[in-house]
Amino acid sequence: MAKRMLSEFESYDLLKQYGVPVPEHAIVKTVAEAGKMADKIGFPVVMKIHSPQIVHKSDAGGVIVSISSKQAAEEAFNKIVANAKAYNPEAEIKGVIVEQQAAPGLELIIGGKTDPAFGKVLTFGMGGTLVELMKDVTLRILPVSEEEIRVMVREIHGYPMIQGYRGSKPRDEETLVQVMWAINRFFAENTNVVEFDINPVRLYESGACIVDARIFIDDEAVEKTAKERPFVPIEYFTPRSIAVIGASSEPKKMGYAVMHNLLHFPGQLYPVNNKRPEVQGLKAYPSILDIPNPVDMAVITVPAKHVPSVIEECGQKGVSMVVIITAGFKEMGEGGKALEDRVLEIAKGYGTRIVGPNCLGLIVPPKGIDTTYVHESPKPGNIAFISQSGAIVNTVVDWSIRQDIGFSAVISVGNQADLNFIDFLRFVERDPKTKGIILYIEEIQDGKTFMKVVSEVSKTKPVVAIKSGSSAKGQAAASSHTGSLSGSYDVYMEAFRESGVIPVHTLTGTFQVAEMLSLPKGYPRGKRAVVITNAGGFAVLSSDYAERYGIDLINLPPKVLKELNDLLPDFWNKNNPIDLLGDANEKRFEQTFSVLAKHQDCWDIAFVVGFPNLVIGSEQLANQIIRFSEKTENMIVSTLLGGGSMDRGRKVLKENGIPLFDELDFTFRVMGRILWQRFR
Repeated sequence: MAKRMLSEFESYDLLKQYGVPVPEHAIVKTVAEAGKMADKIGFPVVMKIHSPQIVHKSDAGGVIVSISSKQAAEEAFNKIVANAKAYNPEAEIKGVIVEQQAAPGLELIIGGKTDPAFGKVLTFGMGGTLVELMKDVTLRILPVSEEEIRVMVREIHGYPMIQGYRGSKPRDEETLVQVMWAINRFFAENTNVVEFDINPVRLYESGACIVDARIFIDDEAVEKTAKERPFVPIEYFTPRSIAVIGASSEPKKMGYAVMHNLLHFPGQLYPVNNKRPEVQGLKAYPSILDIPNPVDMAVITVPAKHVPSVIEECGQKGVSMVVIITAGFKEMGEGGKALEDRVLEIAKGYGTRIVGPNCLGLIVPPKGIDTTYVHESPKPGNIAFISQSGAIVNTVVDWSIRQDIGFSAVISVGNQADLNFIDFLRFVERDPKTKGIILYIEEIQDGKTFMKVVSEVSKTKPVVAIKSGSSAKGQAAASSHTGSLSGSYDVYMEAFRESGVIPVHTLTGTFQVAEMLSLPKGYPRGKRAVVITNAGGFAVLSSDYAERYGIDLINLPPKVLKELNDLLPDFWNKNNPIDLLGDANEKRFEQTFSVLAKHQDCWDIAFVVGFPNLVIGSEQLANQIIRFSEKTENMIVSTLLGGGSMDRGRKVLKENGIPLFDELDFTFRVMGRILWQRFR
């Protein structure tokens, strides 16, 4: 059965089974029944159209409120039916719902949807007719605890309305929590319920009542659960021998670029070309089966139609892993999907694992492995980059060379016919060279398994992600308020939060975060911050940025103020940010840092902001920052503003593992993302 909407009558009865407070109600099919039932329920009543084809009843003129007499109920029946027929002549009119009119109250929404990647999602926020305009909602991916529901209630911007705002009395928060808990259980226990919204839920000083409910069911729905994936042996990613199938000596061919990038591979490298005896100075073989020695990995660049037969030969040869660079598979439609399925079936028969197809390949710089066609191989480092876009891998690698950033691994996942994000995460988790992980994500197929695995990985290594697709353009129209409020991107952000992944919105930002967290001090211990600078303007900007990005600038304790007063000029600002003034020399910085290190229990992060001047050089300031860092377990974050005159100091800080930025807003924005994940 396709997805269908329950009638409001059916919805009320289902919710009532879970103790959700629903209004007294009945369905009537004639004018006479309408008057009689309204009289029985008690005035005032609300009357609504009952039609599977009319979802938004108010838009159709299918709702009349504050009906206060039997005669008014009879007139309302006729008007509602007439409006509905005019709105949609094809709609099936099953009757009119008569229900007790709930007293005015604070209007909230509780909703649920089934995300294609992560499964069921519970949404809560300010409700009523302006719900999509306000968009004041929060969400959680099921399962949800009662304690998390209490947190959800307090997260929305409208929470002061629940607490009691500007003289109004507090609303019944405990009842709201229990109603949400009941609705959560209803959603979790009914697999066939795929989407719903209850809007509004009216909350009173005592008690609550739902006013409208839309529930969508699909009897073919399947609950999403995390799956176990066996670990891929780590040695599969670090082969001792590689064959390039389709290797070429013609510079314009893919097989040339891949072969060229592997020439520095320290293991055995075998070109496979059935037309040439030699490729790029190495003996070539007509087939992988003709290679006299074992082959651990094969890189395939031949046209898609030849890949099944090549995979067959790789299986016969006992190749553990193949990297299929070639495109022309499921990304091309049904014919390509059938070809990809055939390739996967052959590989499974031999136990051969596949990276791709339609990928850029993988690079493991510490092992001298580069199976891609990037312009220049990146240098070794401690950051792993896993991407769903080959073009972004190409761009990032090129950028990293200029920025002097190294990698422990770079992986283009391609179509993920076999190995996927999960397998690559498990690889870099076990890789001793990897200290931080960056993901570029377009779409996750198995969200539950992803969350389970990345939750485990992020406990030992920071995981930073950039997710494309945040814009509303191109999203399908939602069938409910909830569907329009909790888009796919919002669900990804919640999945990241729950899993310990730090979302960042720019590629530059992802590397700044990953590099910072891979340094010895890792995560900050808290959100309490101090700022030390010798520039009043940057002190003011630091305050602005700290507030904007959720970083708590502490009030300096009296004992700290006293010690700083004894050291600093009388006209220092006596506040945080600590403005040491433009004439601050090396000694003034050193003394200030010593006081803060002595009282490191009152702060968690120290931001040091310097600018070009003749009193203290960038290298002198950098050395003082390093000594400061050595005196405390807390995180020190440096920002050296300006141009080339600050480069010497930047070099010293980078060499000594001190987090470094050259733009002030970016400093606080990056730290804000880290703190959002760590201390939300």
